[in-house]
Amino acid sequence: MNIGQVLDLLRVDHPGVTIPKIRFWEAEGLVTPERTPAGYRKFSSADVERLRYVLRMQRDHYLPLKVIREHLDAMDRGLEPPPIDSVVPTVPKVSLAADGVPSADSFRRTSDVRLSRRELVKIAGISEELFAELEAYGLVSPRQGTTTYDPDALLVAQTAHELAEFGIEPRHLRAFKTAADREVGLVQQAVAPLARSRDAAAQGRADDAMGEIAALSMRLHATLVKVGLQRS
Repeated sequence: MNIGQVLDLLRVDHPGVTIPKIRFWEAEGLVTPERTPAGYRKFSSADVERLRYVLRMQRDHYLPLKVIREHLDAMDRGLEPPPIDSVVPTVPKVSLAADGVPSADSFRRTSDVRLSRRELVKIAGISEELFAELEAYGLVSPRQGTTTYDPDALLVAQTAHELAEFGIEPRHLRAFKTAADREVGLVQQAVAPLARSRDAAAQGRADDAMGEIAALSMRLHATLVKVGLQRS
């Protein structure tokens, strides 16, 4: 299979996987497809299963690439991979629309999961230095009035870690935070009239409207980025 065919197979269960990510994993030695005389990659079914294993370990167990590489090396040598520590907090699955954009409901959902700094760093598979940078740039922070972090902070840390693999550092992500703050302000401004209403059900309608507007905003943002990349 060529890399495009592999991508189609993997995206059935892992819609976030990309060709650059597969190439990065190849550069890291996690998969070694054959090369044709012309230099094109040719993946076997075993290569695809290997990539599925990498994706599953990242998604379900938050393992860093270093640990996943050790697992793969053990399996290559006919050994069983080491047991996975499952006694750690996990991120609740976010409800996604069919196109991968967060639904309105996902903006209203909250979680009772609370993570210590040490737990977050361990599960995200990041260094203390990277986490300190994310905090310094305001990308992650403890829940207000506490010293613990929620699953959203973990998701930000994991995403920043994956972006760092492509050379995108936390300082480059300040633009995302600024844009997000502007979108939050716009959503709050739009629902303010509902929130000020004296109707007993007004707050519920305001919450519903906030989720709908936020989801539409995310859809528009994602589509504009997609269009811009296609035109570049």
